[in-house]
Amino acid sequence: MTRAKVIQLGLAVLALGGLGYEVFSLLGFDAASAGIAAEALLFAVVVVWTGSYLLRVVTGKMTYMEQRRRYRESYENLTTAELQARFEAMSEQEQMALLEELEHETNAIKASSDS
Repeated sequence: MTRAKVIQLGLAVLALGGLGYEVFSLLGFDAASAGIAAEALLFAVVVVWTGSYLLRVVTGKMTYMEQRRRYRESYENLTTAELQARFEAMSEQEQMALLEELEHETNAIKASSDS
């Protein structure tokens, strides 16, 4: 969030408090009661907002994490498609040689991890 957005959000919360005070005053509350009611409403809004943020943190549904997950999936799909296209562009002998090399490397890794 940029500084400008933070300032805008702060001003919006301030305006919401003032608007709440005016609404409660128009509903017949005296000045002190209207201020307390507006403050209580504003407090409830902030608590719910903070609670929703904490819920997103705990469940992993934060914007950055979602963007990263989508980027990772699209990158893996693109990479897989590109590798598949390169593999299909190879001759049959090159494909067989590559598969044999991969099998040899896999066996070597398994052998070194078993010992």
